[in-house]
Amino acid sequence: MITRYSRPEMRAIWADENRLRIWLEVELLACEALVQEGIVPAADAAKIKSGAAKWAADLPGLAARQGELEKTLHHDVVAFTTAVAEKVGGHASRWFHFGLTSSDIVDTALAVQMTQSADILIAGVKQLLPVIARRAREHQFTPCIGRSHGIHAEPTTFGLKLALMHDEFRRAQARLEHAREAVSVGKLSGAVGTSAHLPPRVEVAVCKKLGLRPAPIATQVIQRDLHAEFMTALALVGAGIERWSVEFRHLQRTEVLEAEEPFASGQKGSSAMPHKRNPITWERLTGLARVLRGNAIAALENVALWHERDISHSSVERIIFPDSCALLDYMFSLLIRLMDGLKVYPENMKRNLGLSLGMWNSQTVLLALIRKGLKREAAYELVQDAAMKTWQARHAGRDDADFLAQLKSDPAVGRHFKHGELEKLCSLDFHFKEVKNRFKKLGLA
Repeated sequence: MITRYSRPEMRAIWADENRLRIWLEVELLACEALVQEGIVPAADAAKIKSGAAKWAADLPGLAARQGELEKTLHHDVVAFTTAVAEKVGGHASRWFHFGLTSSDIVDTALAVQMTQSADILIAGVKQLLPVIARRAREHQFTPCIGRSHGIHAEPTTFGLKLALMHDEFRRAQARLEHAREAVSVGKLSGAVGTSAHLPPRVEVAVCKKLGLRPAPIATQVIQRDLHAEFMTALALVGAGIERWSVEFRHLQRTEVLEAEEPFASGQKGSSAMPHKRNPITWERLTGLARVLRGNAIAALENVALWHERDISHSSVERIIFPDSCALLDYMFSLLIRLMDGLKVYPENMKRNLGLSLGMWNSQTVLLALIRKGLKREAAYELVQDAAMKTWQARHAGRDDADFLAQLKSDPAVGRHFKHGELEKLCSLDFHFKEVKNRFKKLGLA
């Protein structure tokens, strides 16, 4: 299980002890509400609270006793209620779990665990965003080539790349916040959701004290489209992490080497080749994002249950929820470390910009010619011809392998421009004139 790699706070949420603690809390809140309804005598409720308190002070002991009973009972909630009843003792124990079904406890507790996990994940994004923002400002005007299809397109800045990353993870925060709200739902409406045995007021009272809202309607379970929404949100955030992992893996390739993940003192890159410095952490994040997607698919499969409920979802959820929450938490910790220590090589970016010999100015010249009155097709033909000659000169190793030089040497192009006008157009300043405004718009200035 990936759970062991996450922070202790996340591991604690999905530990058996926390699950049983929440089960106890739900049961006791329900008992309190039943006292208010005049169903459970206050004296008996006090005895139940006292017995439960003994287990609350010894949650590992409760887990052990529940596990022992479950070997015979083959039912985790019945084993739990039996263990608590043993501590309560006497006639008062008859009111423990009164009018409730197992899923009233399990689903409501699961909602609490998911909201607790979401809080940690949201905090993780909030830790990440300032790190990305700092690196974006640092490289606001660091020129690099933009690529489409992996091929040189037009210049951008490394800061703009990171500003885009920052904007994406702001959306990730919003998705996690929405997912938290979506699953903040409890239910105590009984075996098929009709509230036949408990007044809806009990459900409302318990959910309010847990920070949940009662499901408007349920079967024996809370409907699993909500859980699938939570899991797909986690998977989508993971996909965003993967998107940037792939970007930085490419930028670390030897022939590119515009950025590189931190390489610690004493670290080894290969068992066979001592020279290697591999993007292993970015690759790890790429792989782990696949696990999140796989778990999201499993959550989607859980939506379709028989009639008012079957148990096919239960075994799946015992794996996918703790693993996905812990996994995304771990991924955030890796991503924060990577972005904080990311090595950036502006000189290599400058070198790579030069590889396309200024041809990244092709659209600028194309549009300038159109403004001067040429039809688009004619302007495109002139600019493309200069670009193709530049490529040919480069492949032939000639000195005229330069896009601006090719443009200036073509009378059909040159007659449309004043002296120095082409040079002004074919500059980085032209491409970067809106960078500062973009940063302001994103709140990164």
